[in-house]
Amino acid sequence: MIRIGVIALQGNIEEHVQAAERALAERGGGEVIQIKHSGIIPGCDAIIIPGGESTTVGRLMEREGITPEIKAAAKHTPILGTCAGLILLAKHGDEQIERTKQPLLKLMDIHVKRNAFGRQRESFEALLDIPVLGGEPFPAVFIRAPAITHAEKDVQILASLGEYIVAARQKNLLALAFHPELTDDMRFHHYFLDMI
Repeated sequence: MIRIGVIALQGNIEEHVQAAERALAERGGGEVIQIKHSGIIPGCDAIIIPGGESTTVGRLMEREGITPEIKAAAKHTPILGTCAGLILLAKHGDEQIERTKQPLLKLMDIHVKRNAFGRQRESFEALLDIPVLGGEPFPAVFIRAPAITHAEKDVQILASLGEYIVAARQKNLLALAFHPELTDDMRFHHYFLDMI
């Protein structure tokens, strides 16, 4: 049975749990586990780092001993980072991330800009062309979203919006600037499950 772990320290947790449960149910079942402390990640087949306040999530992961477990799991386990999760996966942050001493996992060869699309009130939805998901545009929900400003050559760019990269994959790591768990479109969750 597939076990998906959702980092459940702060942020958009319940929506990710429900979306992952729905995607697993569409494939015959599996289990979604909320990760609040160390010791759970080694038993997971995939990990989701949800949106939230990235500095807070990063510090809580360090405090709870989850950070080293994610780094170890990243060698072989699929990891999906959405919004704040995208920031945490990055190796390089902008001046705002450096100023706040934002903890980063430094797993993915990307440079990120925090709040690239503005503050909370500038949140929006956009239809994105994402070839790996097929022909239909994907309804992406951006909430105080970050973006990838630069990706190294071994990072696959999955989608862009204006000057920014908003979806990318590097081996078993998947980073999205938007919130697929807030839509009824399950294609990104199935794409992620296919990575297991």
